[in-house]
Amino acid sequence: MITTLAIEGFRSLRHLVMPLGRLTVISGANGVGKSSVYRSLRLLSEVGQSGAIAALAREGGVQSMLWAGPEAGAAAAKRAGHPVQGTVRKDVVALKLGYAGTEFGYAVDFGLPTDQCTMFSRDPEIKAESVFSGAVLRPATALSERRNGAVRVRDARGEWVAHDYRLRPIESMVAAFADPGLAPELLTVREGLGSWRFYDHFRTDPDAPVRQAQLGTNTPVLSHSGADLAAAIQTIRERGDRTLLDRTIEQAFDGASVRVQSRDGLFSLVMEQPGLLRPLETHELSDGTLRFLMLVAALLSPTPPSLLVLNEPETSLHPRLLEPLAQLVEAAAQLTQIVVVSHASALVDGLVRGGANEVHLIKRDGETVIEGQGMLDEPPWSWPKR
Repeated sequence: MITTLAIEGFRSLRHLVMPLGRLTVISGANGVGKSSVYRSLRLLSEVGQSGAIAALAREGGVQSMLWAGPEAGAAAAKRAGHPVQGTVRKDVVALKLGYAGTEFGYAVDFGLPTDQCTMFSRDPEIKAESVFSGAVLRPATALSERRNGAVRVRDARGEWVAHDYRLRPIESMVAAFADPGLAPELLTVREGLGSWRFYDHFRTDPDAPVRQAQLGTNTPVLSHSGADLAAAIQTIRERGDRTLLDRTIEQAFDGASVRVQSRDGLFSLVMEQPGLLRPLETHELSDGTLRFLMLVAALLSPTPPSLLVLNEPETSLHPRLLEPLAQLVEAAAQLTQIVVVSHASALVDGLVRGGANEVHLIKRDGETVIEGQGMLDEPPWSWPKR
């Protein structure tokens, strides 16, 4: 389980070290930086799949994603009597992401490319990485580390061994090294990062694939688009908690139920509601109903991930659906760690009543901070050196 998430130099997140529990809800008003936290988690996951560089490039390159305020923060600038506005950087330009967990932790430092004579100027470079044990990176807890292109790992006796393979600036050691005999912790971290799942704004417009019949195959994991909803629901019925599935839908929609029908191998979902003479097909369901059903399929996956992240799951949902959703999230959190990013007070309150750890974000002098978190409240954290 992840116990700490650390972000530095990412948009409005100059410095953020956040505690995470089994179920964490990240709340706050629009524009306080919730989406940046969500994107940071996605970027971390991409590192293990060699996709972080491309993901950063798609966002406009590391230059457009860096912290835009004063290096020490506006509050520190004010205390020192310096102008808040400033564009000249004196310190090393960096975007840093990391986490600590009950087993291993990982941190990565992205920087500006050194080769300016290239058309790939949006591609950042990985300057440093470290995999460590325990809650914080220290010399004694470091297990594998990378500085620029050089990698070294600890052997069975705890001695550092330099690897002869030199990484390219766009390669992560987590993705490049997969030999369990050489550095088993790297393989564990890579598999962990690759197992994280993210769901964000399902498509439900009239032409959305989910509203059309789809080829039915065993689907223990709902796709990010939700297009394979019918197959995912049927998989839950056959391999998962069908009792919780039926109870959740019945509670949310006043006694309704859903079933999957198959025609020539194509699956589609229909909903039966009390008082109606015929079932409603997927193309007839409202956006909110369809989104709720996709959230149900995501949360009741028969193969839960190590981390499940939901970004604003309340979108398009009727307020009366938020309580059933909160209860379902609480039930799913018994099997997997969940992070919910939300600004819906009804959903946040419901999750907190169920025992969720709330992290409320606010803006202070343009910087995203955790409300009520003082310097002594922040989890310990240390970044790898370049």
